Amino acid sequence: MSSENKVLVEASEHILTITFNRPEKLNALDPESFHLLAQALYRLQHDSELRVGVIQANGKHFTAGLELDKWAPIFATGQAPELPQGEIDPYGIAGETLSKPLIMAAQGLCYTSGLELLLNTEIRLATAATRFAQLEVQRGIYPCGGGTVRLPEEIGWARAQRYLLTGDEFNGQQAYDWGMLTELCEPENLQQRARELALKVAAAAPLGVQAALTSSKLARLHGDSAALSEVFDDLAKVMASEDAAEGVRSFLERRTAVFTGR
Repeated sequence: MSSENKVLVEASEHILTITFNRPEKLNALDPESFHLLAQALYRLQHDSELRVGVIQANGKHFTAGLELDKWAPIFATGQAPELPQGEIDPYGIAGETLSKPLIMAAQGLCYTSGLELLLNTEIRLATAATRFAQLEVQRGIYPCGGGTVRLPEEIGWARAQRYLLTGDEFNGQQAYDWGMLTELCEPENLQQRARELALKVAAAAPLGVQAALTSSKLARLHGDSAALSEVFDDLAKVMASEDAAEGVRSFLERRTAVFTGR
């Protein structure tokens, strides 16, 4: 398989759809696929026509996780993977922060890097039978994509440690009950539902969406006070936009607003 076919990227209707395409390898993430994903996220961030991203996978499984034999030499250096110009870290640990929302749709196995990727997205869909695991400790390493920080935030300290320290699986129904997932879907409807929600996000005012997401991320990373201190400064910038004026007009005219991102 050529490198560009490992991760398929398609843009339409203001949505960038990123599809893992190594079903014969259970969509295992090798370094090449990591950089293709990082390049796609950079495109999402910097293309003004794009408003939201969807990450999904072909085949029965979202991903079995890292292709560990190819990553072990990189991890042994003690350094994070190098991100050249034109890439954004999919795990939100280093470098530029994505200000456009991501929707993820997971089925089958969603192990290690897949779970950590999900924890760095905004709208999360899975099937009830999706199998999640942070199983690095069963392979002699430990999670390095944010799982040690974000999983306790999402599902609680004691519950997260039960899975981080054993590498055991939990399923989509459990993840939904714990608040880690947005919705559960039937397998045949999973990617369609992701597209439906992406269209809803894309129809909203892009500057408002990005400001809301930026505020949420600021609160998550630096605390509520940091986010609240920025709210009205950011609101003033959004209110000066053409989209804000269109929002008021559409309200007065009782019609659906049409936003341009300006």
